Amino acid sequence: MVLWLEDAEVMELYPNVAEDELQKLIRAVYKQVLGNYHIMDCERITSGESLLRNGDITVRGFVRLVAQSKLYCSKFFENSSPYRFIELNFKHLLGRAPQAQSEISEHVIIYNNQGYEAEIDSYINSDEYLSNFGENIVPFTRCNRTQVGIRSVGFNRTFALNRGFAANDIGKEAQLIIDVARNLGTKITTPNNYGSGVHSNTSKRYRIKASIINRTARLNRLSRMEYNVDYSQLSQQVQNIINNGGRISSVTEVSQYKN
Repeated sequence: MVLWLEDAEVMELYPNVAEDELQKLIRAVYKQVLGNYHIMDCERITSGESLLRNGDITVRGFVRLVAQSKLYCSKFFENSSPYRFIELNFKHLLGRAPQAQSEISEHVIIYNNQGYEAEIDSYINSDEYLSNFGENIVPFTRCNRTQVGIRSVGFNRTFALNRGFAANDIGKEAQLIIDVARNLGTKITTPNNYGSGVHSNTSKRYRIKASIINRTARLNRLSRMEYNVDYSQLSQQVQNIINNGGRISSVTEVSQYKN
């Protein structure tokens, strides 16, 4: 079976999966790894899908095949700057934005010294990948919640790389190069309009779920809180929660204003 956990946006493959559920998982891998690019039937990696269906590879193995495919290379390596390629690898394969210049530099060295496939393998073979996704969980965006070991700045940076459900990640220029290089915070800003198909986040509302220590409660128990905010208030509310010692468990879109 395939297990969905709504808040965590987790999709996991279990033995003896039905074909329709397997297809949902395969589509989820393509969507995550290819950055919301609409894949045509002729572009699908059918040999890899068969290996996954037969149990010859795990979801991690299928993610590797997609990320090392000619399609991924043509969309995100050949037509992107090196920094853009690396920041997208972080997003697609680890579910987060790069946190520091040292991470970028490490992957530049891997690519320059060992090549394209080694750069892809460095994410998929990492302890971070295995501890979060294991062998059979589809990678997903992790920094829409606060996590141990992930700096809070990663939350805004991940939002900066996620520009709406109708947008894809194809583009040449890195989005975070200045902020990461100078160790600056990243603001959540109005998305650029790259075409009529791109949704604007500014007309949306978001629900933030968080846990905050109630210091007046016995044993300092956690109070679970929810906040519904406009896009313009999102960044400030997140910072307020973090500054007050809270932990964000999820941020989800609530609704879109009607004209």
